[in-house]
Amino acid sequence: MRKFLYILTCFFALLLIGCDNSGSTTVPSSVARLSAFSFAKADSMPGLAQAVFTVEERLDTGLVWNKDSMLYGTDLHRVVPRFVFAATPSASSLIFPDTVCLLTGYDTLDFTKSPIYLSIRSADKKNIKVYEIRPSVHQVDPDLYTWEKIFDGFDNQEETEQRVLEQNGDFVMMVSNGFELSVYRSEEGEEWSTPIAPTGLPAGTKVRQMISDGQTLYYAQDHTIYTSDDAVTWTPNVVAEEVVTMLLYWNGLAWVLTQKEDQYELGYFHNGELTLSGLKPQGEFPISDFATLCFYSPSGRERAMIIGGFAENGKSLSTKWHLEYSEHPQPKGQYRLEEFSIDRPKVSGMTGMSVVWYDNQMLLFGGVDDQMTYFGRDILVSTNEGMTWTKADTLKNQLPEVYQARQKQTAIVRGNDIYLFGGQDQTSSYSDVYRGRLNSIDWK
Repeated sequence: MRKFLYILTCFFALLLIGCDNSGSTTVPSSVARLSAFSFAKADSMPGLAQAVFTVEERLDTGLVWNKDSMLYGTDLHRVVPRFVFAATPSASSLIFPDTVCLLTGYDTLDFTKSPIYLSIRSADKKNIKVYEIRPSVHQVDPDLYTWEKIFDGFDNQEETEQRVLEQNGDFVMMVSNGFELSVYRSEEGEEWSTPIAPTGLPAGTKVRQMISDGQTLYYAQDHTIYTSDDAVTWTPNVVAEEVVTMLLYWNGLAWVLTQKEDQYELGYFHNGELTLSGLKPQGEFPISDFATLCFYSPSGRERAMIIGGFAENGKSLSTKWHLEYSEHPQPKGQYRLEEFSIDRPKVSGMTGMSVVWYDNQMLLFGGVDDQMTYFGRDILVSTNEGMTWTKADTLKNQLPEVYQARQKQTAIVRGNDIYLFGGQDQTSSYSDVYRGRLNSIDWK
């Protein structure tokens, strides 16, 4: 560092040494100031020339910097800097830690070194201005997902099913071992409360069929819909229709599947009352182990999806049902339900998956096919609202090695993070928690 400061001091002293041209009729400018800085375009580095730099004037050393970092992987080893001066200088140079370069306007230089200083000497050789140049490049791959295990799971979780729901800003894990129910709470998924036994739920409660609106939890069985504001105390609400299962919370309503004789019909529960929607699925409709998702289409229309699952006859489905609220055509205020085909490579049925909407695309985790073969650890991605699915780039988005392929896990997006909770495989039940995030999600 002392050597560098010595070189810098000597160089400034040399710049100040010079003879005035007394024969000139033009008065030389005394301005030594930088107006703009950029890098010349390079085909091998897209975006290099688009980097916007700010020239910040200071009483001592000025600063040149870019607020928005250049793309990850931008190589600054051989770049051509461009300078715009407020007045033509008598000399300008770049001072690197190990060398000084007099600028010619066509210099290819290494901007990976630091610190880097630009020295400008005015035309009359009376003033010198120095700027520090700090080019910023993203140091992390924006397309990379980072995953971490944040909770190892509870002890004695053999042969259990779990369902995690959000309630009043907390995560609530409902656990069933087939005989008893337990409730755990956590703020961030890293530490969990001691278990509490809920009251008011019927025998044989299937925790995987619970849903939440963020404040109230819902569960249905036969002619009763159970609700809870704390996940512990549940209140029964008797309804006239037979409710097969809770579907999802969407458009301000808790949606259910009802059955009368051999006909299914969707209904919604609101303010203690169940209303039939008139939507009667024409085709096989899932009653368990399906995945649900609420999202906004590219056109801004709010939609809900019900994907895969088991039909009443036990058949593993690969259906994709779309539920949406349509203002057109008339009459206004009409709910619509339609089944679209779904494609997953080499799979005829799919159950026990979880789907989230993240970074304007769908991510699908886990599940099994109609032969009860586990899909594996690969994450599937759909950019066309679930019509087709492709495997995520394993170099960019892959769960940790310790994550076991499974089904019946819960996936939740909170803020910019994706949480994966629990699940089951052929031999084990899990209550562990993983958290993932796309690096660039915070930049958007």
